[in-house]
Amino acid sequence: MFRTRITEFFGIKYPIIQGGMMWISRAELVAAVSNAGGLGILTAFTFPDPKELAAEIKKTRALTDKPFGVNITLLPTFRPVDIDGYIDTVIDSGVKIVETAGRSPEPYMNRLKASEVKVIHKCTAVRFARTAQRIGCDAVSIDGFECAGHPGEEDVTSLVLIPLSADAVGIPVIASGGFGDGRGLVAALALGAEAVNMGTRFMATKEAPGHPKVKELLITASERDTVLLLRSFRNTMRALRNPTAENVLELEKQGGDIDQLETLISGRAGLGLLESGDVNNGLLSVGQVVGLVHDIPTVKELIDRIVKEAEEVASNLAGASIFRPRRLTDVSE
Repeated sequence: MFRTRITEFFGIKYPIIQGGMMWISRAELVAAVSNAGGLGILTAFTFPDPKELAAEIKKTRALTDKPFGVNITLLPTFRPVDIDGYIDTVIDSGVKIVETAGRSPEPYMNRLKASEVKVIHKCTAVRFARTAQRIGCDAVSIDGFECAGHPGEEDVTSLVLIPLSADAVGIPVIASGGFGDGRGLVAALALGAEAVNMGTRFMATKEAPGHPKVKELLITASERDTVLLLRSFRNTMRALRNPTAENVLELEKQGGDIDQLETLISGRAGLGLLESGDVNNGLLSVGQVVGLVHDIPTVKELIDRIVKEAEEVASNLAGASIFRPRRLTDVSE
């Protein structure tokens, strides 16, 4: 029922893509998403060097024969990153889908396209989507303000950004930021997107790595429990509110520089939180959709549920008398 250019282009059953999440998007989760009919995506920088990424790609292939991709984020990090090496690893491993984020992937496009790699670029503004199309990207993933991670600096929500992007480009648009159930999938398609990208929702699944206390926290958190950090550096990050996030906000208020914040915002601190379950120490990047997370299913249970709900919503909309004129008595009823 939900066949789109994205499902055809990437050879997947459902228009559901698992977002690339640092430390979390590993072989077990990625393979589970792909096996359930979606598109799983490994995160390259979870692995300290290209050799370890190659090993994780091999491990993923042992768990699924379905398509999957690799996320490569083109942003500054606290350690030197061999981007060329990671890209060579993707190409040499035969992976045919890459998701880029951050800076423009233009310097790497020739190499990727020469190896028949399809490129999805994550964008936070319409003008970036236009650039992605111009340089040859095959699809764009549009991050609305609700998203986890880095929502950009323009604060435009998915409800506005998705249709604007779909109108602005001819390549497929993937809706990212605020999606976690079948209602969201139908809404994204109605807005002109051809798939949804979900990160936070997949964090709370049985196959996702992470301490049980972290997953329990996702279940109890509401849509009001995220905060925007690093705004003063124009590198905004949305994270779950906890003592570490509050410390970062306070240091920013005091005019702290990036060196003062480094130990609080480092990826290693986030990894420690995920592994230890000490949810007060380290940052956990989650989107406002965390308010819709109420259980910890398997990936297959989650995807099957989303698709079933989406089919029911679409069917109900098709048969609904939405435009029935209201009687005056309806107002008081």
